Amino acid sequence: MAFTHKTLRASGSGWGAAASVGIGAAAGATAVAGLLLGRKAATVGKVGKGHPLKHRALDLAAGATQVKDPIAAMSTYLNGFHMYADHMGRQVEASHFCIHLHHDLHQCVIFDRNAPDARLIGIEYIISEKRFRELPEDEKRLWHSHHYEVKSGMLTAPGIPDLAEHAYFEDLVTTYGKTFHTWQYDRDDFPYGIPQLMMGITEDGQADEAQVRARDERLGMSTSGKRRSRADIPTSAVAPGANAWESGRTVQTRIEETAFRR
Repeated sequence: MAFTHKTLRASGSGWGAAASVGIGAAAGATAVAGLLLGRKAATVGKVGKGHPLKHRALDLAAGATQVKDPIAAMSTYLNGFHMYADHMGRQVEASHFCIHLHHDLHQCVIFDRNAPDARLIGIEYIISEKRFRELPEDEKRLWHSHHYEVKSGMLTAPGIPDLAEHAYFEDLVTTYGKTFHTWQYDRDDFPYGIPQLMMGITEDGQADEAQVRARDERLGMSTSGKRRSRADIPTSAVAPGANAWESGRTVQTRIEETAFRR
């Protein structure tokens, strides 16, 4: 109100100026809302190809009207690679969408790629080194380090300016992740089976270079270039207990029949 009052006193056409500002703001807000709705409609249209008209209409209405706070809180997109905890030869690309829930805890949902029709393949929790060191020894066997993934350039945050990405990974380099994939999309075209524990690459020579090159080409980036730019990021030795597979023994999930209790 103060801004409007000063405008009126400064010019005889103040009401016109104020009205123009108000109309402009309203038009801008309407345009943004229309753009977002249009983008949502386009996204739903891509995913809903082949769906019955009723389902497509319901999906569009839900997308336009429902509040989805956990999704809105996802602030970071990370792209990297995971390997099955019991098989280094099975490596898959993973697109993470993460919420920084607490100062020492991120939670991420994982898709096979960043696209409207991407397949949901798993989850990952990321914690600080301090919290990792406080875990029970059996729990530590489920976690992997991010030291090599960050320093090698394999883990990246597509679309973020280099300086901002560098600062982000200065914090992430000493963290630890616990990851389960619910869809073995390297093997099946459907989410069969039970969640599988995943691990991360820890040294040169382990990564599937063909997958890394294909990822780099698709995203327009260079893993080797990021490696050079992150050479100055300080890090520490990996805490004992992580990357259990390096000992030659590992853990993996399996189905076990048990009595049902009431």
